[in-house]
Amino acid sequence: MKTVVLTGGIGSGKTTVAKMFAALGVPIYIADDEAKKLMVNSVVIKRKLTALFGEEAYIDNALNRPFLAKAIFNDKALLEQMNAIVHPEVGAHFEIWKAEQNAPYVIKEAAIIFENGSYKHYDCIITVHAPEAIKIERVLQRDDTSEEKIKAIMKNQWSDSEKIKRSHYVIENLNLDDTRLQVSEIHAKLLKIK
Repeated sequence: MKTVVLTGGIGSGKTTVAKMFAALGVPIYIADDEAKKLMVNSVVIKRKLTALFGEEAYIDNALNRPFLAKAIFNDKALLEQMNAIVHPEVGAHFEIWKAEQNAPYVIKEAAIIFENGSYKHYDCIITVHAPEAIKIERVLQRDDTSEEKIKAIMKNQWSDSEKIKRSHYVIENLNLDDTRLQVSEIHAKLLKIK
């Protein structure tokens, strides 16, 4: 079974594209969603995050997201330390999930595969791309955030041009009908690759 990773910067539309692949019957693992669950349910992660951030990391057994977001907002080293705790656990969880699937290929949707070097572990990389202005507009509509915060996140992610150089396929996500067509074409190609 091939492991395909679906990536792209914040606001590129990874989740929309993942849903299109899911509609074609492809098993999808949303790394961000699973990370959020593990940050609450994994004893190992909770212990390590509490050691890193202090007791304020959790309130009533729930992750204190505003506190963590504020702590890592302008501290790249702290963000990297947090990712070093969470990402290996997500990776192990993904392998267990993958072993339970029965399909020609699975897709792991993950944002920072290039930044953490994990892109080398996948059989195929699909990058979802959209112009920066469109990505910012999408995130502003989706999240209760500011342009400043979005740009800070973008600053911690590789540029699309760097991601595209290392990708097997690129999906230009501007128009849903065009995007769906690109997804269908890539799906057909992936089914042919043995």
